[in-house]
Amino acid sequence: MPELDQVLDAIECLAGRHRTVTALPGGLTNTNLRVRTDEVDVVVRISPPSTGRLAVDRECEYLNSLAAAAAGVGAPVVDYLPGRGVLVVEFIPEAATFDEEGVARHTDRIAAALRRLHAGPSFANRFDIFDIGRRYLAIMEEPGFHLPDRYVDVLPTAGRMEAALRERPESLVPCHNDLLAANFLDDGNRIWIIDYEYSGNNEPGFELGNIAQESHLGDDDLAALVHAYYGQDAPGLVARARLWAVASAFVWTLWGTIQERIAPVDHDFRAWGLEKFARAEEAMADRDFGLLLDTVAGAR
Repeated sequence: MPELDQVLDAIECLAGRHRTVTALPGGLTNTNLRVRTDEVDVVVRISPPSTGRLAVDRECEYLNSLAAAAAGVGAPVVDYLPGRGVLVVEFIPEAATFDEEGVARHTDRIAAALRRLHAGPSFANRFDIFDIGRRYLAIMEEPGFHLPDRYVDVLPTAGRMEAALRERPESLVPCHNDLLAANFLDDGNRIWIIDYEYSGNNEPGFELGNIAQESHLGDDDLAALVHAYYGQDAPGLVARARLWAVASAFVWTLWGTIQERIAPVDHDFRAWGLEKFARAEEAMADRDFGLLLDTVAGAR
């Protein structure tokens, strides 16, 4: 593959060396490769230019990856090719990704990893799920894009949710913001957190709620994660994380809808997004949703 060889030859630690290249599974957007030489063992992540439309800033991702590595949570950064969507990090040996059941089983260890990340160096940018949602909605007005049925109908309810969460915000910390189960790596001693595409300073409650949303955690598991993170039973913080879970599902719905049109990979992004919308819509229609809003708006 001549194009790949050109990319790998542009990476200083790989240039001109005999290389063993292995495709890594997972990932809905990028090409992930393990590349080994006699001297190094690294992961090369190659991203398509279209990800800029999805609110990914590659320069911020690079800087935040450095900060996460300094916090002892992210893989050490080896190289970065500006303008080419190429980031190189050390391969973490003897590590396996979690599945959704693993996330539920390891809430204490995940919370500890998050506290290390959140206490580390500040990130280079701000992440706000509602602002990203408005950016995605603007894209959906372009020809060829189609909002899911009923999405507009629940925008007023989403607005009430945003207002409640804005009422008493938490202090911002460096957050990953896209913690799918596969973004946790367990080497048996510690949990690593990888792939900082959507990273940015944010409320820790969003991080917890988004984890619950991505791994389909039940209420008890989410409460356990919140308790493990904050070190206390706090119904207001649990309610806040639950709302953030709904908000993330609601906005990531549009991520899937946009990807359906622009992604270069073969994946059913529409079904992926509609599943998230179904869960967000169901939560917003629940009879207890109003109580959840009141709890969050009034929590101290």
